[in-house]
Amino acid sequence: MEVFTENQTLSAALDPYRISKKIGIVPTMGALHEGHLSLVRRALNENDCVVVSIFVNPTQFNNEGDLVNYPRTLGKDVALLETLQGTVFVYAPKAKELYNNHIVSRSYNFGSIATEMEGKHRQGHFDGVGTVVCLLFKAVRPHTSYFGEKDFQQLQIVRKMTAIEKLPVKVIGCSIIREPSMLAMSSRNKRLNAQELQAAAVINKCLRMAAKYFREKSISEINTMVSNCFKQSSLTLEYFEIANEKTLKTVKRKRKGITYRGFIAAFSGEVRLIDNQKLS
Repeated sequence: MEVFTENQTLSAALDPYRISKKIGIVPTMGALHEGHLSLVRRALNENDCVVVSIFVNPTQFNNEGDLVNYPRTLGKDVALLETLQGTVFVYAPKAKELYNNHIVSRSYNFGSIATEMEGKHRQGHFDGVGTVVCLLFKAVRPHTSYFGEKDFQQLQIVRKMTAIEKLPVKVIGCSIIREPSMLAMSSRNKRLNAQELQAAAVINKCLRMAAKYFREKSISEINTMVSNCFKQSSLTLEYFEIANEKTLKTVKRKRKGITYRGFIAAFSGEVRLIDNQKLS
């Protein structure tokens, strides 16, 4: 499997597919796991070839230590992708190549979907996400793209960016793939030991508890239940929010006809983990 590091050589390899075939893209930051592979498998089922980008994007990290410690395992990633059936191109550019020597984020007007939850705690993060995905879309020129719903807010940001930039790319959200403990699969999980992995199961436990009691208890009562659950765990809760699934605005009371989703961010030591679940 060839690994492309330059836009020009990747584009030349994709040219034969542009006339009458479909190109899919699965943007990743590497350290691939079964969650990523599920996205690639779906992309392969729906396209003639798939580009898997492996790029740790510096502009979406507001914590320098998190950027430095993010796992980089390109050799293992390529070996995993080689186990799949179908035509896969790996795109692993240097930052200067992808950003054309100008490694800064564009400032987007994403509206309220960028100011809630992750937007409150990771300033500039979504501008970095929007910028890098836009650059990848322009480099690859795919027909379809695939993102996991674990990063549900990011998925909505990518859809908004695609509309702002008027890019002809269909953005497809895919179900969360989980560990046996129900912890959402994440590249960050590789930084946890066995005991920490087991303890982190409290994240999805709280989301499932919120879903179970959503119809019979108030949002305030559910917030208290989740807070108390984390106080009995070894993890530190950064936030639990119940939000309107469409606008992502945090809500304090339920209304008929609205679909809600619960969102959690928590720390296991220095490792930040997120998850979410539909509540109604």
